[in-house]
Amino acid sequence: MRNHIRTTALAATALLAALSLTACGGNDNANDSKAGAAAPAANATATTPHTDKGAKDAKDTKDTKDAKETGSGTAQAPAQNASTTSKGSTGGSKSGKSSAGSTGSGSKSPVTCTGSNTKVTVTKVSRPINHLLLTATNTGSAPCYAYHAPALGFDDAQAAFPVLRDSIPQAVVTLEPGQSAYASIGLSGEPDGQELHKGTHLTVYFTGKANQGSTGAPAKLTLPAGTSWGDNGFVTYWQSEMADALMY
Repeated sequence: MRNHIRTTALAATALLAALSLTACGGNDNANDSKAGAAAPAANATATTPHTDKGAKDAKDTKDTKDAKETGSGTAQAPAQNASTTSKGSTGGSKSGKSSAGSTGSGSKSPVTCTGSNTKVTVTKVSRPINHLLLTATNTGSAPCYAYHAPALGFDDAQAAFPVLRDSIPQAVVTLEPGQSAYASIGLSGEPDGQELHKGTHLTVYFTGKANQGSTGAPAKLTLPAGTSWGDNGFVTYWQSEMADALMY
């Protein structure tokens, strides 16, 4: 009887232990289920950054597109400015062309100096003695060349007055309008004691480039009072400076 009670008690104890284990297992499963249920929430939370990143990428793409469109609009401005600058340059060229045309129309080709386009005067000088000074001033509108030496005729003399070859200038004298050329006349030369001729009038002839006789109209002048000339006198070549003419 005592053994039967003990056996029953052990059986009861074993049953309680089994129930306890079952209860523990159920709790573990419940906890596992709760953990499993919580996991998707965590995954959902973890997915959120990806969603935000996608939105951010989309926004960046839109911003980039906007920036490109904005950049394209800015790039057209220099082209417009370049066109404006080109017009400005064209305007400058027109101004330069007008200036060049004005200069060209004002310039004239040089001609030969004659009695028609110059004013010729004759004056007596104190130094050197027995000398006269011829001055030919360009009164025309174009430059003129004073070629070689003037050919002189005193009164009714038939012979040409001698020319001093030593006075040849380095270059042809060119007279702009208003400028003058000079030549000196030595009334008498060596030897002294020669016969002198009283003179009242002087005709000045101009020569051309080829120096073959006179060209153009001559200048007819009245000599200073008391002028006398000799057959061995001379006239210099035209000079650009008065001092150069009077040095002979």
